[in-house]
Amino acid sequence: MRAFIFPGQGSQAVGMGVALAEASKAARDVFQEVDEALGQHLSRLMAEGPAEELILTENAQPAIMANAIATLRASGLDLESKADFVAGHSLGEYSALCAAGTFDLATTARLLKRRGRAMQAAVPVGVGAMAALLGADLELAEAVAEEAAQGQVCTVANDNDPSQVVISGHKAAVERALDIAKAKGAKRAILLPVSAPFHCPLMRPAADAMAPALAEAAMEPPAVSLYANVTAAPVDNPDDIRELLVEQVTFMVRWRESVEAMAAAGVTHFVEFGGKVLSPMVKRIAPDARTTSVATPEDIDALVGEI
Repeated sequence: MRAFIFPGQGSQAVGMGVALAEASKAARDVFQEVDEALGQHLSRLMAEGPAEELILTENAQPAIMANAIATLRASGLDLESKADFVAGHSLGEYSALCAAGTFDLATTARLLKRRGRAMQAAVPVGVGAMAALLGADLELAEAVAEEAAQGQVCTVANDNDPSQVVISGHKAAVERALDIAKAKGAKRAILLPVSAPFHCPLMRPAADAMAPALAEAAMEPPAVSLYANVTAAPVDNPDDIRELLVEQVTFMVRWRESVEAMAAAGVTHFVEFGGKVLSPMVKRIAPDARTTSVATPEDIDALVGEI
C-alpha cells in the first residue's frame, strides 16, 4: 500500500517551481490558476523572491501548496489508482485534500491565503515563539512544556518523529523551556525562525476565522481517505474534515502517530510531493517503510518509471 504525503511550512525557498514550470505545462497551469485565484503573481514571488516576502505566512502557505500540487500534476499519476491514503503536515493537509479532490485548486489557494493571514494576525509579532526539541520524545516534551508554562501558554505543537518535537506558546515560556529541556535530557533545544506560535491555544482567533471560511467552501469526499493531523486516523466525510481543519489550527500535529497508523494499516511506501522534509521523519518513525521524495522533474521521471 502507498500513501501520498505533503509538506508544511518551512519547505519554501526562492526558485521553487521554476524547473517544474519549465518542464511541464501541467505545472505551469497550476501556478497560473493559483495566481488568478489570489489576484497575485505568487508564481513570480516563488521564482524570484524576495525571500523575506515569500516567507510571510500568507504567501508561504499557498506557495508550498501550489508547488506540491504542481509536482503531483506534472507526474500525470492518477492518485486514486496509485495511492491508498493521503496525509499532510499542517498546511500540507490542505495540499493533500486538494490532491484528493476535496477542494479544487482555487479554493485551496484562497483558504490558505486566509489561513496564513489569520494565523499571522492572531498573535502580535514578538509575543509568541516556537522551539524544536531534538532528541526528545512526546512524553519528555509534554513535561518540559508543563514546567515552562508557569501560567502562560506552552504546549506541544508538532509531534514530528520519535526524536523531534516542537513546542509553541508565549515567548517567555518557550524560552524557559529551552533550559528545562536540556536539563531533562534533550540533545538540543532551539528557537525556530517563525513569525507566530502555530498549533497552540494562542491561535484561537485564527481558528475562529477559518470556521466560516471552511463552512462556505465547496467540498467533496476525498478520492482516498485522509489521515488527519488532529486524530491521526482516517477521515472521509467532508463535514468531519471541515471540523478537523478548524481544530487543527490550535491542536497538535500528530505526525508521528499518523505515520505509525498508516504503517499499521499496511502502507509500505510513502511518496512526498513538493519537498524532502517529511521523508526523513517517516524513516525515523517507520524504519522498514520505503520513502520517495519528489521535488524535481528528474524525481518525477524516476517515480513514474517506478510505479
